Amino acid sequence: MKNQENQVVEVDLLSLLKTLWRRKFLLLLSALVFAILSLGYSLFLAKPVYESTTRIYVVNRQQADTNALTNQDLQAGTYLVKDYKEIILSQDVLAHVIADLKLSLTNTELASKVLVSVPTDTRIVSITVKGSDGEEASRVANSLRQAAAAKIIEVTKVSDVTTLEEAPVPKNPSSPNIRRNVLVGFLAGAVLMVVVIFVIEVLDDRIKKPEDVEEVMGITLLGIVPDTSKLK
Repeated sequence: MKNQENQVVEVDLLSLLKTLWRRKFLLLLSALVFAILSLGYSLFLAKPVYESTTRIYVVNRQQADTNALTNQDLQAGTYLVKDYKEIILSQDVLAHVIADLKLSLTNTELASKVLVSVPTDTRIVSITVKGSDGEEASRVANSLRQAAAAKIIEVTKVSDVTTLEEAPVPKNPSSPNIRRNVLVGFLAGAVLMVVVIFVIEVLDDRIKKPEDVEEVMGITLLGIVPDTSKLK
């Protein structure tokens, strides 16, 4: 019969908190260093990205002799939204935009800069274009909207693709978000240092207090010899 001993590492939470408090300046220094690094990356290394969004209204109304929308019209418009999304990102539409604006991009590269979203329970399609230049992002978005509208009319045989909102020229980049990056860097530096201190504390098996003697040697501690230097 063999006795198996399981070694369990017990963590004294109070002791750990005291250790963190003693190292609070190190924690703060680590957080500040990471925050400064994040700030430097955001200001000097990260390339600014601009976003410009245009929106179209996609109700498919078949009754030309009335201004009232029927439930059938609304339901048809909802289903067609998904079709419109595919048409916007089709190869013909992308190629038309590239040729119209004389862009040095492939269809795949342009598609990677375009985000088409459809808010829930609406018949509105948002077309967002990302780019390193705000004016170019606006021009691409508006050109894409026009090309997509023409293609939608050709494919779906409707004429009521309405421009709800043209793509404006963005004044400020959407990324990098300097404030958010600095905050994330600050928190990441603090958390990393907490983890390092925690690992060091757990792996440190030196005897640092009287209770450690009883735990390591398995005997009752009868007494301790005080440090006379601390009594002066």
